[in-house]
Amino acid sequence: MNMGNFKLRLGRRSALAASMVAALALALPGTAAAQDNYPSRDITLVLPFGPGGIADITARLVADGLGKKLGRQIVIMNQPGAGGATAARAVLNAEADGYTLALFSNGTAISVPLFKKLPFDPVNEFVPVSSLAYFDFIFAAKGDGKFKTLQDVLAAAKEKPGALNIGTINVGSSQNLAAELFKSAAGVDFTIVPYKATPDLQVALLGGEVDVIIDSQTALNAALQQNQAVAIASSGTVRSKLLPDVPTAVEQGVNGFDVTSWNAIFAPKGTPDEAVKVLNGALVEVLSDPAIQKRFADLGVEARSSTPEEIGKRLTDDIGKWGAVIEKAGIPKQ
Repeated sequence: MNMGNFKLRLGRRSALAASMVAALALALPGTAAAQDNYPSRDITLVLPFGPGGIADITARLVADGLGKKLGRQIVIMNQPGAGGATAARAVLNAEADGYTLALFSNGTAISVPLFKKLPFDPVNEFVPVSSLAYFDFIFAAKGDGKFKTLQDVLAAAKEKPGALNIGTINVGSSQNLAAELFKSAAGVDFTIVPYKATPDLQVALLGGEVDVIIDSQTALNAALQQNQAVAIASSGTVRSKLLPDVPTAVEQGVNGFDVTSWNAIFAPKGTPDEAVKVLNGALVEVLSDPAIQKRFADLGVEARSSTPEEIGKRLTDDIGKWGAVIEKAGIPKQ
């Protein structure tokens, strides 16, 4: 055999093999080469809520801006039910390639200690991308009622322990647990009365069935604007930018009370770092857009991005926080 021809053939075969490997790498999803062009197709964002709520509306606003920024459509899929498990499993059943994402919230953190066995692990089966929005809850009293400040409420609760009624939506909700935390932090005794939905809650306040209610500004906006209800405190540690004239519970003497709701985007564990980086960078830009900021503010929500590490820590911190509240309140696991 002519050794020169043999070496020539071997060289050609090696070159052909190398080109085939390179082509295969470009074709395979999840590889570094493929992620260089992320996103190359539309992205699905799965929500654990039904359409029409505040989380759904804000997610759609973000999806529109994010789609324009990335040049791909962000498809919203509503999958409510089972404490967020239905939505989470839908995301985990898809490829961890950055094209199927989950919306988590403080409700996700509550679900971990609230359910006997949650069929997904938000901490170990997902990676954080960025927060989207934050909002405080509002303590509201009847517009023409006797309570003008939270200190009035505290004084009444101390004067007649257990006689005061504070209304929230259903047991185990963020609002309901906020009331439990308030009772503990303030060191007072009152009766927490749960209602099925916000409209029922407001009817109860106006009808005198409860003295105070706790709900989101968004839910209470109409009643506040019509002076049917008055905001006497907000639930964050600093005054809400959206209600700067409403003092916090902390300002009114309730130390250790801090309740801020949030929602955020998470991706299944194994999602390429580059995809997370691209998504986070785009979300930072979208959420800093003055037009988006105003749209969110009109809804009673603050648009705010984060680093993946920040929102990941918020999730784990809230799991511990609400777990302690649930245990102290003696709320049975679902």
